[in-house]
This record gives sequence, C-alpha cells and structure tokens, in this order.
Amino acid sequence: MFEKRYFESLELNNIRETMGRTITESDIVTHAGQTGDFFPHHMDAEWCKTQPFKQRIAHGTLVFSIAVGLTATVINEVAMTYGYERLRFIKSVFIGDTIKVKVTIKEKTDYKKPGYGLVTELVETFNQHNELVMICEHILLVEKADN
Repeated sequence: MFEKRYFESLELNNIRETMGRTITESDIVTHAGQTGDFFPHHMDAEWCKTQPFKQRIAHGTLVFSIAVGLTATVINEVAMTYGYERLRFIKSVFIGDTIKVKVTIKEKTDYKKPGYGLVTELVETFNQHNELVMICEHILLVEKADN
C-alpha cells in the first residue's frame, strides 16, 4: 500500500500496533548464518541448559529486524528512515515467543534542510505476555506539504 503522509499530517501521540510474529528456530539459525553470530547463547541448546535462562536466546539484532519489519505495512512515498536511536534489549526473546510492536509518534522537529522535518517514533516491542522486550526510537525524514 502506497500513501503520501506529509510532515504536517503526522500527529503526535498517534499509535499503531502490529500483528504478532512467532520467533522460530529457523529464524535464529538463518540469522546466525547471515550475521556470523554463532555464539552458544543462540545455537547450543545443551550449553544453554546450564545457564540461568535454560534455553536458546534470539539474537537482539534478529528481534530488532523482525520488529522493524512488522511495522513496515505502508510505504509512505514522502518519508524515509533517517536512523534509529536508544536501542535497548530489555528482556530475552526465546524460540516460540511471539512479538508484536506498538509505535507511537513521540516528537516532530524541523530539519536543517528546508521543506523537511524529522519525526521520531517510539518503537516498543512486547512478547506474548505483554512484557517489554525491546525499545528504540525510529527517526524519519519526512517531506513537508508546502515543499
């Protein structure tokens, strides 16, 4: 779905929520292969049984990637990602956990280049128990309507 949502039309405190997505063993194995992160926390089920968490943990970067992907449901032709800040992994995510994301427009500021503004979204990722597992800020560079 394509749309044009200019800087002026994006409202502070607007909230959108995603569908859920269950993390699988295949997700973890594929992500390890793509990134080269084969640490035992993610790959060695027997070693993990000897640790306090007792099971394999999804890579933080995997959780981040899936969470961001869940939010990408609409293509705004006049906005693009400027970056992410304040990324924190609050709680571990395990195989079989289902994550969902809540996105809240937190801030809007003018940008140094005329005709554009920055929109900061608070991205909160929760597991199936409604526990916060990851949080970050997504910054968008958005065209102004009068540009």
